[in-house]
Amino acid sequence: MKAKTVKGNWSLRTNKLSFPYVFLVCIFFFLAGFFGFTLFSHSQGDGDGLRPRQRLLEPGNEAEYNLMPVRDLGDDSITSIPFQVLSWRPRALYFPNFATAEQCENIIDVAKDGLKPSTLALRQGETEENTKGIRTSSGVFVSASEDKTGTLAVIEEKIARATMIPRSHGEAFNILRYEVDQRYNSHYDAFNPAEYGPQKSQRDSVEERAKWCYYVGLGSIKV
Repeated sequence: MKAKTVKGNWSLRTNKLSFPYVFLVCIFFFLAGFFGFTLFSHSQGDGDGLRPRQRLLEPGNEAEYNLMPVRDLGDDSITSIPFQVLSWRPRALYFPNFATAEQCENIIDVAKDGLKPSTLALRQGETEENTKGIRTSSGVFVSASEDKTGTLAVIEEKIARATMIPRSHGEAFNILRYEVDQRYNSHYDAFNPAEYGPQKSQRDSVEERAKWCYYVGLGSIKV
C-alpha cells in the first residue's frame, strides 16, 4: 500500500511540474530563435542579405532598378520629393525648397514685362471705381510653353510628380506681385451665378471640378 501511495504521489508531482517546464522551454527556444535571426539580419544588412540598408531614392539611382515600361502619362524614373503634412482636414502639405532661388528669379524675369493690375469679376451694381481697394496686386498668366527658359516646365513637372496629377490637368501659372501694403480682401474662389452671371473662369462648374486644379506658392520674393 505504501509503495502504491508513493508511486501515486510521484506521478501527481510529475504531472504538476510538466506543463510549466514545457512552457519555459518553448519560451527559451522562441527567444533564442528570434534574437538569432535579428543578429543574422543585421550582419547581412550591408550586403545582399534580407534587409538592405535604407536609402533615399533620387533621380541618379534609376539604373539600379528594373523600371517598368510607361505610356504617355507614365513616369520613367523613381524619385522622392520631401513634404510635411500641416493638416489632414483640410488637407494641406508643405514642400520645402520646392523651387530654387535661381528658378524663382527666372520666373520673376519671365513675368516682369507682362504684369498688369489684377482685375475683379463684378457683381450687379459694382463698378471698377467702388471696388478699387479690394484687390491691389498686379499679375500675369504665363503657360509653361511661353517660358523660353524652361523653368516653368520644370516646376510643372515637379508639381505633377508631387500631386500625381498629369500636367495636362493644370492651368497656366498665375504669377502675382504684391508690394508693401498691397492686398486681396477675403473672397470666394467661385462665382455665385445669381450674383455674377455666367463667367468664363468658374471653378464651381462641373468641368472645372472634373479637371482638378493645383496651387503652388513659391514664397515671397523681393523684386
